[in-house]
Amino acid sequence: MKIHYLMHVPFEGPQAISTWAKERGYSESYSRLYEDRSLPSADDLDLLVIMGGPMGVYDQEQYPWLKEEKVFIKKVMDAGKACLGICLGAQLLADALGAKVHKNLYKEIGFFPVSLTPLGWNSPIFGRMPATFEALHWHGDTFDMPQGALHIASSSGCANQAFIFDNRIVGFQFHIESTRQGLENLIKNCGDELLTEGEYIQRPEVLLEDNHDFDAMNRVLFIFLDDFTDYLQKEGVVS
Repeated sequence: MKIHYLMHVPFEGPQAISTWAKERGYSESYSRLYEDRSLPSADDLDLLVIMGGPMGVYDQEQYPWLKEEKVFIKKVMDAGKACLGICLGAQLLADALGAKVHKNLYKEIGFFPVSLTPLGWNSPIFGRMPATFEALHWHGDTFDMPQGALHIASSSGCANQAFIFDNRIVGFQFHIESTRQGLENLIKNCGDELLTEGEYIQRPEVLLEDNHDFDAMNRVLFIFLDDFTDYLQKEGVVS
């Protein structure tokens, strides 16, 4: 299987997703849009993984490559390929599916539980994930549920935490791919967002406490990725 990553900033890479891909012998390639706008052909990938970033889907004037990226994402989706979006990546997928992306009621930055909906519990793709699990969050925007998508997960601070469309396009608002090093990179580059007081904003010292189990969080990711790709292979979406 050929996995291609879209990265928007150097400090938000695939992290544990790449660990999983390497362990399973899948090939990986990258478009680092912050330094190079070149994008592959949709024919050259099986799974498109769209990473996060501090910008919004509407920030095209400041980040002109967003316009080209949106066209590319739509092209990949229309080609019948599988897609996984994380945080900004999920918002870009929702936008490509015609849903509105807007400010969430709360800015959500920290470790908070995410719970599967009944659609998640009963899904062949999500059903082996824990009913509730801890995830790292770092976002101020949210997406409306795309028409025809299934609502898979929610949290107390953000109703729409995950969706799946056509059983091959998945958006996660939360981060279960993050490692401790990845979190430290976020704090270093986006720590000014932690200066704002909020019900769902944790201080840096809380974020960096030792009780956050990145291994457990990444195991949830691996369960999802294994079941998602197994399903895609059975359906002939990926090889």
